[in-house]
Amino acid sequence: MSDAIQQTEPESFDSSRNFASWTRQRIGSIDRVFLTALAVAAVWLILDLTAAQDGILATGGNLLGIAPFIILSVLLAAYLKATGADGLIAKAFAGNIVQATFLAAIVGALSPFCSCGVVPLIAALLASGVPLAPVMAFWLASPIMDPEMFVVTAAVLGTEFTVIKTAAAVGIGLMGGFTVLLLGGSSLLRDPLIGTASTCGTSAYTRGSKPVWRFWEESNRKASFSKEAKRSGWFLTKWLTLAFLLEAVMLAYAPMQQIGEWLSGAGALAIPAAAVIGVPAYLNGYAAIPLTSGLMEMGLTAPAALTFMVAGAVTSIPAAIAVKALVRLPVFLLYLGIAMSGSVVIGLTYALAI
Repeated sequence: MSDAIQQTEPESFDSSRNFASWTRQRIGSIDRVFLTALAVAAVWLILDLTAAQDGILATGGNLLGIAPFIILSVLLAAYLKATGADGLIAKAFAGNIVQATFLAAIVGALSPFCSCGVVPLIAALLASGVPLAPVMAFWLASPIMDPEMFVVTAAVLGTEFTVIKTAAAVGIGLMGGFTVLLLGGSSLLRDPLIGTASTCGTSAYTRGSKPVWRFWEESNRKASFSKEAKRSGWFLTKWLTLAFLLEAVMLAYAPMQQIGEWLSGAGALAIPAAAVIGVPAYLNGYAAIPLTSGLMEMGLTAPAALTFMVAGAVTSIPAAIAVKALVRLPVFLLYLGIAMSGSVVIGLTYALAI
């Protein structure tokens, strides 16, 4: 009898240990960002069921709203990778870097990418060797304006304000690009990407070979396209889910009516305050239009409203989290610093001009 017990106990112990090891492996294989988002949602549901349900629905709505831009940017980045055109783009930016920075700011202001959807494209550009100066110019200018947003903004806030906002997009892009140029070869700005394994799939890229535009005719390029698209898509989906969820939590408890009233009567502090408030209060370019219109009806000046829209577009919670997940801390801090200070400069310049 005792021999039987001695024989079964080790087997039971080994089974428990194997199960614990299997459980740890399974949990460890689940993405930490995804687990964090689930944890935030679960805790919120426990603490405030009604607000959490509304916030989770808003998160899903934001993800659906931004999905076309994400899909477009992911497919474009994957196409650049699969065809080898990323090296061609790097070569195009390898000439006069001042001209490249000007061009990047203008193209960014007119491109259809939002602050989050542009992330995989930016990752592909940096990985292909494009200098940080034009990339920063494009990155800062891109989320502030696009053709469709121009039409919607003009319909709600007027053509004059919309044209000024477009110019502001180019302006802040140039500020960012030339700030990087002025910093020169600072070691803090070298190798801006966190790492090819943890970014949007910006691993090996093609140099010195002619792009193959019909990539689907070669199995290895088809596999490269599929791998890049999946990795980029998952990268953005998981980070933006967490970002929109955190933003929903903040907006659920932020007294926007009181903030709007205070901002409208802040006087000389309205412009810098608008830059700071733009971070939590800015949802996306289209949701910000009626919000800005409402703030202006409450008495917010046009320069402060412009500052709010410029700063919010670049530094909103989803955008900031996506950027932080992509680049190293010095580049991220520079990005935020230029966005905040640049938006204030733009608002003050507009105030002096009217």
